Amino acid sequence: MMDYWDPLVERMPEDELREHQSKRLRHLVDYVYHHSTFYRRRLDEANVRPEDIHGIEDITRLPFTTKQDLRDTYPMGMFCVDQSQVVRFHASSGTTGKPTVVGYTHSDLKYWSLSLARALTSIGCGRRDVIQVGYGYGLFTGGLGLHYGAEMIGASVIPTSAGNTERQIELMQDLKTTAIACTPSYFLHIMEVAEGMGVDIERDTQLKKGIFGAEPWSDETRKRIERESGIDAYDIYGTSELSGPLFTECIHKCGIHIWGDMFYPEVIDPKTQEPVGDGEKGELVITTLTKEALPLIRYRIGDITILESERCECGRTHPRIMRILGRSDDMLVVRGVNIFPSQVEDVLMRIPEVGEHFQIIVDRDGALDVMTVQVEVTPQMFSDRVGDLMRLKNHIAARLRSVLNVSTNVELVEHGTLPRSMGKAKKVIDRRKNI
Repeated sequence: MMDYWDPLVERMPEDELREHQSKRLRHLVDYVYHHSTFYRRRLDEANVRPEDIHGIEDITRLPFTTKQDLRDTYPMGMFCVDQSQVVRFHASSGTTGKPTVVGYTHSDLKYWSLSLARALTSIGCGRRDVIQVGYGYGLFTGGLGLHYGAEMIGASVIPTSAGNTERQIELMQDLKTTAIACTPSYFLHIMEVAEGMGVDIERDTQLKKGIFGAEPWSDETRKRIERESGIDAYDIYGTSELSGPLFTECIHKCGIHIWGDMFYPEVIDPKTQEPVGDGEKGELVITTLTKEALPLIRYRIGDITILESERCECGRTHPRIMRILGRSDDMLVVRGVNIFPSQVEDVLMRIPEVGEHFQIIVDRDGALDVMTVQVEVTPQMFSDRVGDLMRLKNHIAARLRSVLNVSTNVELVEHGTLPRSMGKAKKVIDRRKNI
C-alpha cells in the first residue's frame, strides 16, 4: 500500500509551500486581470492591481467572490478562456436559484484527478481496490470526479451512480467491492436494504472503506456506520464550483487535507468577513491556485468549519479543515438561537434506541417559533409499551434542550416512516418561509 501519491509535494516544508502559494497567487491575479472582464472590473473596484500582490500574505487585499457572482454572470461571464478551450461543462441543478455553470480545460481535469489521487491514496486505496461510485453521474460533479481520481490510482471502478439499491448490493458482492463512495444517508439506506436481503455487509462482502460526503454528517454517524457495517468511514469534501469532490481525510481521520499547492483555504467570520485564527469556527473561503477556465478568488463557500495548519500525524504539511458543521445559509435561527442540523444529528446518534433517520420541522405558532424533531426509533424499540416510548421521547427532548438551548417537540415515528434519499438527504423543513 502506498502512503503518499506525491510525497515530495504532500510533505513539502511549510515555508516552501508558502513560497509556492505566493508564486501561484501572483500568477493567478495577473492571469485573471488580463483574461476576465469580470475580475478586471472587480479588482479595479477594490483598487488592487496585479503588481500589488507580492505574496500569499496579500490575499486579504483581494475581494471575495460568491455564488451570486456566478449566477449574475451565467453562464460563462467569469470564465478566463475561450469556449474552444473548455473540454467539459458541469452545472448545478438550480434548485436554490439560477443554475451555475463550471467549465474545465484539460489542465483543470488533470489537477482534479490528481487531487483525488492523492486523497484516495491517503486513505489506503490503490490499484488492488474496487471502488463503487454511488454519486450521481452527469451534470452533477460527484460521480465523474471520483471516477477519474480512482482510475488514476489504478483502482477498478464500478460506476453505479445512485439508486437501484438491491442491484448495488449484488454488484458489491459479485465484483468484490472494497470501497464505496456515496452520501452517508444513502449508505445508511444501503445498510437497511442489505439487512432486508439477509446480507451482512461485514460478513458477506469485501467492503472495507466508505468515502462519504456531499452533505453534512456527524462523528456519531461515522461511529454508527463503522460499528454496524465493519468498514472505515472517511469524510470527503468539495463543491461543484471548485471542481466537485477534491479532498478527504487521511487514515488518521483528524481533518480533511486541502492540497495547499492547488487551493488556498481561509476561514472567516461571516459577519465581519475578517479571517479567524486556527481552531476557530467560521466560514470557509477558498482560492483556486491552478484553475484555468474558471479560477475563483476568495470564493465564499458558505460551509462552516475550523482550519488547522499544524502538520498532520501522517506527515502531510498541507492545511486541514475539520468536519463541516453546517452552512452559513442553512443555519436555523429558532427563537433567536443559532442551530445547525448537524448538532441535532450528533445528539440523536448518541442514543442507541434511535434509528439513523430524522427530520427537523420548524413552524410558527403566532409569533413563536416551534421546532419539532421527528425521530425514527429502532424496530426493537417501537412496540406497544407506551411507557418506554414516553421515557425515550422525554430523554431525547432533554438531551436536545441541553445542547441547543431551546425546547423542541419530539415525535417518535416507526422505522421506515421518514423519506429516504439516494442523494443529499432533506433534513430540514422550514415552514416559516411560507408564512
